[in-house]
Amino acid sequence: MKKNKQLFLTVLKAIFLGCVCFQSGFAQPQASQGKLDIRENFPSKFIQARGVAVWLPEGYDKNQKYPVLYMHDGQMLFDSTYTWNKQEWGVDEVASKLIADKKTLPFIVVGIYNISERRHSEYFPQKPFESLAKPYRDSLVQQARRNPNTALFATEVQSDKYLRFLVEELKPFIDQNYATRKDRANTFIAGSSMGGLISMYAICEYPDVFGGAACLSTHWVGTFTVQNNPIPDAFLNYLQAHLPSPKTHKIYFDFGTETLDALYEPFQQKADVIMQKMGYTDSSWKTIKFTGEDHSEKAWKKRLHIPLIFLLGSEK
Repeated sequence: MKKNKQLFLTVLKAIFLGCVCFQSGFAQPQASQGKLDIRENFPSKFIQARGVAVWLPEGYDKNQKYPVLYMHDGQMLFDSTYTWNKQEWGVDEVASKLIADKKTLPFIVVGIYNISERRHSEYFPQKPFESLAKPYRDSLVQQARRNPNTALFATEVQSDKYLRFLVEELKPFIDQNYATRKDRANTFIAGSSMGGLISMYAICEYPDVFGGAACLSTHWVGTFTVQNNPIPDAFLNYLQAHLPSPKTHKIYFDFGTETLDALYEPFQQKADVIMQKMGYTDSSWKTIKFTGEDHSEKAWKKRLHIPLIFLLGSEK
């Protein structure tokens, strides 16, 4: 029984991290529409250097100003021939169609690559983590040394440093080198799973920087178990205490019902209660359930147009 449980956790981790593993040493990803500007080994004084992919829409004009969407797990966004599982978000195709159909304004996408072994530590919201009892925190980190096959935290949680990289280093570079609208109302952040969590955390930590967040398949459980797990409550308590104003911000959540997404609904329902309590309405917040959809780029690609229209709709 113990071996079966360990095997199950290992398989779960493979699905969870497999969605975002980076194939190093391969050719750079290509966009089928628009243009990709790849910045390899973008330096940082806060976190390990990594790739950054800047997607520019068709007809990009440096004399025009564009909203910017920052997206996590950047190597999975544009080119399925470049990814470990041959899946992609299809950001270039989805965004190009929305722009051509005038359902959104033309916009730039900045995809920040993850470092797979550091991803969980960089995307796990730090203040909620630090609110957990110290023995429990230590047990999560120490598991990496006891059982690397099922461990998630290869390093100490450092999401605050990751966000400082985004806000203090990457955004100024993007604003200096591309034709962007720099203000909060035109700066957005998005991701899935742990990327959904860090997007929620980013808009709460930096409400003057990010005007909207899209959190797809938000990994409220933080690990792979629901039983005796204090992590969801830590996230929800943080959310209630730090939500920015619904008058100036938009937040999108969603979840499927299969694979890892099958864990999320009860926690998303609690988050929805908080959103309503804090004054969020249909104009500033959406939560959508996608019955039958799983935890994969294929699923996120199918519904990506919904948060993009919600955040970047042409009526802005």
